[in-house]
Amino acid sequence: MKYEKIIKWVLVALFIVGVVFSFYGFAVGFESNGNAPVDNILYCAYAFAAIAIAAVLLGVLVIGGINNPKSLVKLVLGVVAIAAVVAVAYVLAPGTPAVGYLGEPVSDGTLKLTDTILNLTYLLFGGAVVALVVGWVVGATRK
Repeated sequence: MKYEKIIKWVLVALFIVGVVFSFYGFAVGFESNGNAPVDNILYCAYAFAAIAIAAVLLGVLVIGGINNPKSLVKLVLGVVAIAAVVAVAYVLAPGTPAVGYLGEPVSDGTLKLTDTILNLTYLLFGGAVVALVVGWVVGATRK
């Protein structure tokens, strides 16, 4: 199967999901139910994410595995490396309550997850900056 056909059908599926949720939003009424607009957008985003993940899995696992079975070993190593970075960010996350927050109490798990995501954001931002600087230096020295 050619990649163009896969991309075409994934885009068709995304378009159909968008049309269906748009019609659903107009049928239910975006402003009538209190949380209906937010729920509609979230359900549409979940559907888009599911279709995108399925397309990536199809492209990477099935087609990539057929074309080059050794690439699956690299994929597994990449997933393990990503899991290790997330695990380190989770272990380093303190999970302390927000300073000055006066709302409803937040569970310890939610605080830990929030701090983990913040740690990952800081780590990936720093990694992106380092990659840009290294890329500029390598590009300047090769000319």
